Amino acid sequence: MNDLTKGKPSQVMLRFAFPIALGNIFQLFYSLADTRVVGSTLGMDSLAAVGATTSISTLFIGFLSGLTNGFAILVAREYGAGHKDGVRRLSAGSLTLGIVTALVLTGVCVAFLPLLLGILNVSEELMPEAVSYIRVILLGLVVTLAYNGCAGILRAVGDTTAALVFLICASFLNIALDLMFILVFHMGVGGAAFATVVSQSVSAIASFIYMQKRYEIFRFRMSDFRVNREDARSLYTSGLSMATMMSLVFFGTLALQCAINTFGNDTIVAHTAARKVTEFFMLPFTVMSATMATYCGQNMGAGRLDRIRTGIWQALVMTWVWSAGMIVLSYTAAPQLIHMVTGTDRQQVLRTGAQYLKFDTLFYFAPAAICVLRNALQGLGEHRIPVWSSFIELAGKVLIAFFLTPVLQYWGIIVAEPIVWILMVIPLIVQIRRLLWSDHAGSTGA
Repeated sequence: MNDLTKGKPSQVMLRFAFPIALGNIFQLFYSLADTRVVGSTLGMDSLAAVGATTSISTLFIGFLSGLTNGFAILVAREYGAGHKDGVRRLSAGSLTLGIVTALVLTGVCVAFLPLLLGILNVSEELMPEAVSYIRVILLGLVVTLAYNGCAGILRAVGDTTAALVFLICASFLNIALDLMFILVFHMGVGGAAFATVVSQSVSAIASFIYMQKRYEIFRFRMSDFRVNREDARSLYTSGLSMATMMSLVFFGTLALQCAINTFGNDTIVAHTAARKVTEFFMLPFTVMSATMATYCGQNMGAGRLDRIRTGIWQALVMTWVWSAGMIVLSYTAAPQLIHMVTGTDRQQVLRTGAQYLKFDTLFYFAPAAICVLRNALQGLGEHRIPVWSSFIELAGKVLIAFFLTPVLQYWGIIVAEPIVWILMVIPLIVQIRRLLWSDHAGSTGA
C-alpha cells in the first residue's frame, strides 16, 4: 500500500503514476497488436470494419471504467482517513454494483447492436465483420469491469504495481491468442475480439486472487457483498458521475465516428490509426488523471488541501512538458507512425492520418489541463462541474459532426477536438480556483 498523504507531492505522484503508465503502454500495445495483426493478416477492409466499431467499445468500456474509478475515489478517501472497515466494505460494494451494472449494460448493448451500427453509418460491405467483432467485445464487458474494478481498488490504496504485472501478462497472452485464433483457427476479426476477452479474463481473475492473498483488508466475507442503501447511494453518486463524464466524452466521439464512416475506407483506416497514435501521445494525461483522482481523494480524506494545491500545479507542469515533446514528434514522424500502426503504404492513408496528428498536437496543453483538473475535482468530491465540462465536449462534437463536416469534410473532424478542448477547460479552471485558491478555501492540514 502507498500513502499519498506524505512525502513530496511530485515524487509520490510519479512513483504512483509510473506503474499506471507502464500498464497503459502495454494496454495500448495489445490494442495496437490487434490493429496490426488484423490489418496485416486480414486486410484493410477488415481493419476498417474494426475501426468503424471502435467508438462503440470505447463508449461502453469507458463508461464502466469511469464507474469503477468513481467507486475507487471513495475507497481512497476511506484509506486516507484510516478507516479500514470502510475500505473493505466499499471495495466489496464496488465490485458487486459494478458487475450488476455491467451485466445490465451487456444485455442492452447486444439487444440494440443493429441499431447502434446503423446509427454509426457502418456500410453493408463492412457490416458482417463489424458485427462479429463488436458482439464479442460487448459480451466481454463483465470481465473488463472485473479487471478495472480490482485495479481501481488496488490503486485506491496505493498499489499500482500488481495491476501492471497482470496487465503485462495479459498483453503477451492477447498477442499470442490473436495469432492463434486468426492464423491457425481462421476465426477472422471475431478471433481478435475473442483473444482480447480471454486475456482480460485472465488478468481479472489474477487480480482478485492477488488482492485476497496479499492484503488482509481484502479478505472479503459474504456479508461484505450485501450493499446497504447508504453505501449504494454514495458509490453510485461518485461512480455514475465519473461514468457520465466518460460517456459524454465518448458520445461526442461516437457522433464524429458517424461522420467519419461516410468518408470511405481510406479515411476510416487513417483516422483509426491516428487515434491509436493519439492514445499513446495522450498517455501521460490519462495516467495523471488516474493519479490525481487517488491523490486528491486520499489527501481530501486526510484534510490536506495544501498538498492538493501543490500536486495540481506540479501535475500540470509535467503534462505540459510532455505536450511540447509530442508536437515535435508529430511534425517529424507522423507518416511513419501511421505506417507503423496500419502496415499500409497507401499515401492517402498516411497523409490523412498525419494531417490529424500535426494539427491536434498543437493544442495538447488544453486536454492535459482537462485531465488533471477534471479528476482532481472528482477526487475533491465536486461532481457537477466535471460532468458539465464533458457535456460541452459532447455538444461541441455533435454540432461539428452535423454542421461543419459536411462543409469541411475530414478537416471538420480534425478541428473538432481543439475547439471543444478550449471550451471545456474554462469551467474546470474557474471551479478549481474557487475551491482551492479563493479566500474562503481551506488552508493547510496537519
